[in-house]
Amino acid sequence: QVQLVESGGGLVQAGGSLSVSCAASGRTFSSKTMGWFRQAPGKEREFVAGITWSGHTTSYADSVKGRFTISRDNAKNTVYLQMNSLKPEDTAVYYCAAAPVLAAVPRTTDNYIYWGQGTQVTVSS
Repeated sequence: QVQLVESGGGLVQAGGSLSVSCAASGRTFSSKTMGWFRQAPGKEREFVAGITWSGHTTSYADSVKGRFTISRDNAKNTVYLQMNSLKPEDTAVYYCAAAPVLAAVPRTTDNYIYWGQGTQVTVSS
């Protein structure tokens, strides 16, 4: 069992930066691929970024590539998402999730079995 708690969301102006974190409980954190998803009002939840257990493989949605960076610290059971050059269209609730996969980064929600409660990120224009 893995419990996930996101933190660090907030309000930022367009062009600014924000970092969100996801703290995990449970001793199997390091054996799971971690992902960040987001959901804007009236839209489906979408993949943002993911990272394998080793940290050697990452994957990003085209819409955030070059602006967002995902990382993890297995010793701290934490995964991070650094968001730079934020745009109003990045406004959403951001969720972290864990998938029982070692060497790949799934991009669909059905592959992730543990989810956090979400943290709001709002980018003003």
